[in-house]
Amino acid sequence: MGVGKSTVGRLLAERLGVGYRDTDDDIVAEQGRTIAEIFVDEGEPVFRAIEKAAVRRALAEHDGVLALGGGSILDADTRALLAGQRVVYLSMDVEEAVKRTGLNAARPLLAVNPRKQWRELMEARRPLYEEVATAVVATDGRTPEEVTQVALDALELKEA
Repeated sequence: MGVGKSTVGRLLAERLGVGYRDTDDDIVAEQGRTIAEIFVDEGEPVFRAIEKAAVRRALAEHDGVLALGGGSILDADTRALLAGQRVVYLSMDVEEAVKRTGLNAARPLLAVNPRKQWRELMEARRPLYEEVATAVVATDGRTPEEVTQVALDALELKEA
């Protein structure tokens, strides 16, 4: 959350000369409501099922840069679909997360005690991110352009 996946994803797509797609945007467009509203109205399990279908569809349809929601890797089937793909895990520490997002209540999984919840989420998710990642790129203290260049270098990709 707040790591810069959308910004870096767009920059990466631009520099590679390919399309950009974000599964969170797909979900909002398909459902006609925000992700926070889906969480509140339907609960996390329903959202995760919607997210799983959106990721599966996007991986089948899109061959450019694809940004995934931070919790999408919680699903074992999704992790299996990511095997063999070039996957960049953009990492940051909690202090950077506070600077970027304020860890505000607009993030449904961080509504109560945001710092503690962010740390717990990351402790649970980090091994899963690392499991699917081709490259891990720290974003702390870096501009989106710097992160994009590090990702390109890590993946050994050439710009278009």
